[in-house]
Amino acid sequence: MSQRITGRYVSISTTGEVAEAYVPAPLPLNPPLQINADLHQSMIQAALELGRLDSLTASLPDRPLFLYFFVRKEAVLSSQIEGTQSSLSDLLMFENELTPGVPLEDVREVSRYVNALEYGLMRLREGFPLSLRLIREMHARLMVQEQGVKPIPSEFRRVQNWIGGTRPGNARYVPPPPEYLIEAMGALEKFVHDEPERTPTLVKTALIHAQFESIHPFLDGNGRTGRLLIPLMLCAENILSEPLLYISLFFKTYREEYYNRLQAIRTHGDWEGWVAFFIEGIRATAAETVAVAKALATLQAVDRNKIRALGRTAGTVFRVYDSLAKHIAITIPKTAVETDLNFNTVKVSLRRLSELQIAKEITGHSRNKVFIYSAYAKLMDSGFEKSASF
Repeated sequence: MSQRITGRYVSISTTGEVAEAYVPAPLPLNPPLQINADLHQSMIQAALELGRLDSLTASLPDRPLFLYFFVRKEAVLSSQIEGTQSSLSDLLMFENELTPGVPLEDVREVSRYVNALEYGLMRLREGFPLSLRLIREMHARLMVQEQGVKPIPSEFRRVQNWIGGTRPGNARYVPPPPEYLIEAMGALEKFVHDEPERTPTLVKTALIHAQFESIHPFLDGNGRTGRLLIPLMLCAENILSEPLLYISLFFKTYREEYYNRLQAIRTHGDWEGWVAFFIEGIRATAAETVAVAKALATLQAVDRNKIRALGRTAGTVFRVYDSLAKHIAITIPKTAVETDLNFNTVKVSLRRLSELQIAKEITGHSRNKVFIYSAYAKLMDSGFEKSASF
């Protein structure tokens, strides 16, 4: 592979020393990406797996429920890359006004990621383009700290930042100085909109994610924002109808290679290595997502058959089961209100579900019990640094 010039270094003076900051060249690549036979085959396989995933989305028995959990799985995994300790079960507990097993701020950070992604998808479906304004609006939702505060679109940074190390002089990577950001992000926005030329979606998404990470336009939250762009791009370009892909699992599993591949773009112009890594991540994650979705659908079908076999009490138990499947973590009082059943009826139904090994009480308390849809949660909780004990 011939090395291409993908940017330039400029000297900066900050914290009392001189350092070199990297200014990436605008996309598209020049010379163009070299797509050899192996990469071409990987792109075909990734497209096939994404097609299977999108087809499965339309046939899922409970599409909103699956979307709810896959979005949250991506949110937890992306946040874990940044060091949070929250698991999917912690997020579910938090969203159901229960006490998670980790610091609340870790869970709030994941919840904000969910909000930012859902907001971005809503805006796209309203016809708003994937643009710098939308990226800033999503970033604001990702970073807002206080509940009830309306996020104000974030501004691009006005000071120098760096990655790794204690200062620019010993940092692993120093992004472009603030005065280069508007031009760099403006060029990236044009590339998103296929200016000056159209680029195949998977390659385009890979290039955009890497370029955003190199520009690092915000003081904080760049990694999570950059990963948010991946499902948004796939949905905006009609590759996926729903953001069911949790590619952050691949990035987390191969975290060191993820960072090394991005750095190799800046140091050696190795876009081919990055794109091959990214495309494999798309293929592998799409295939796993399909397998998990099928397993979850099968689990629900089996559990419904178990409940159906209860006979005359099945109707009431089904109402409680539907609440359990909707929230994964539930309490008796809240379920009684939601299902319009009395406390004792919900209690008996949950005992039936526990006997069927569908629900599991996780506190061990005689009061204020919390029940989890354990097998469902285990399937969705796989791949996390901190998994729940179900």
